[in-house]
Amino acid sequence: MTGYVPPTALPRGLLDHAEMRAALAAHDFGTVFRLARSEAGISYSKIAAECDIKPERVGLLARGVGSVTTFEKVARIADSLRIPGGLLGLAPREWEAPARRALPTPTRATATDGDEVRRREFFKATAVTGLAVGLSDLARPQIGRRVVSNVPDQLRERTARLRRLDDVLGGGDTYRVYLGEYQATKALMRDATYTEETGRALLSVLAEQAQQAGWAAFDGGKHAVASSLYEASHEAATEAGDKALAGNALAFLAYQKVNGDRQAGIETAARSCATAGPDAAPGVRALLYERLAWAYAVAGLATETERALDSAASALTEVDDTPQPDWVAWVDRNELEIMSGRCWTELRRPLRAVPVLESALAAYDDTHARDKSLYLSWLADSYLTAGEVEQAATVTGRALDLCAGVASVRPRERLAPVLRRLGEHRTVPGVAEVLEKARV
Repeated sequence: MTGYVPPTALPRGLLDHAEMRAALAAHDFGTVFRLARSEAGISYSKIAAECDIKPERVGLLARGVGSVTTFEKVARIADSLRIPGGLLGLAPREWEAPARRALPTPTRATATDGDEVRRREFFKATAVTGLAVGLSDLARPQIGRRVVSNVPDQLRERTARLRRLDDVLGGGDTYRVYLGEYQATKALMRDATYTEETGRALLSVLAEQAQQAGWAAFDGGKHAVASSLYEASHEAATEAGDKALAGNALAFLAYQKVNGDRQAGIETAARSCATAGPDAAPGVRALLYERLAWAYAVAGLATETERALDSAASALTEVDDTPQPDWVAWVDRNELEIMSGRCWTELRRPLRAVPVLESALAAYDDTHARDKSLYLSWLADSYLTAGEVEQAATVTGRALDLCAGVASVRPRERLAPVLRRLGEHRTVPGVAEVLEKARV
């Protein structure tokens, strides 16, 4: 191991940091991981891959939930992050040979490293967590070779497995992984040969990958990049004849547009439903009607909002043996309740919003920290509208705790107006504490 520098190696300056040393001495790896990302720019997905820890567990540890106690795991972390054994109460590690006492500077992938680096990082990030199919089954065809008919299905399966990362990681951690997959498929389509039918299937996969990368870009605050990827997805899905994916690309665009141009957002969301059509799978129609409801709610149109929510609920009740695409697997009754609560919050109807949000969030696991913190922000907003300031402060504090360390800009952006409204009630018990927590 002496000649290998893992991409997660901690720089010496960070190892000399007082907080880092205290965390290492106490085997407080949650703090170690949090500092590795905030101070050295090492993503949780890389830490998970190198240290052989599931991504969701890395996120939980970084939020102070759980601990690492086994010798084998502590030793693996020491070797992966290049932490000298003495700092963890271990004997000197093998790579701490006298000639190499100075810790190496961590290597970083740059934009010029190309697709190979992105693919290597992808394989490391997914193989350890069980998200990738075996490499022998999913190895990409060599450029210039003919693509056989089962390759699109393999790529779609890998895309579905990678999508699970979004359950526990923010776009700041997943964007490059998803973008690398999209770019690799584009290169494959450009330089390999295949039948017309296989080409359409590859275009459909490409559209799905573009949406996944666009969502991560949006979640990470790269809004222009997200729009470009959604538009590319719509073009690829349309060319592939995949109406459901084309409609979903428009729904993503509508979700972005509605904050700046509400009418354009509504029109694009309505177009997404029409594009997918009445024959789309129930889950697809439920998802698109949800986003149409959101566009109406942001525009203040209560009647239209309720009609779209009813259409989404109706779709979810349908019994259909048609396979649902994986990208709508997360849409269920609980998700619809959350969207309903969000819509009623936007419409300033707290008596309708609070009960459904409370009920839905009670069943929502904390491992989905980004999403739960976002949804809690709407609950806090509705409590404020109802005049329940103390309860709003409690919920806001919980949302702040959950989104700490999550690589997503959206929770804090969403909480900002709630915090401003709370600022008008500083004298109310608990509010000042939450405002200080937000400031820190």
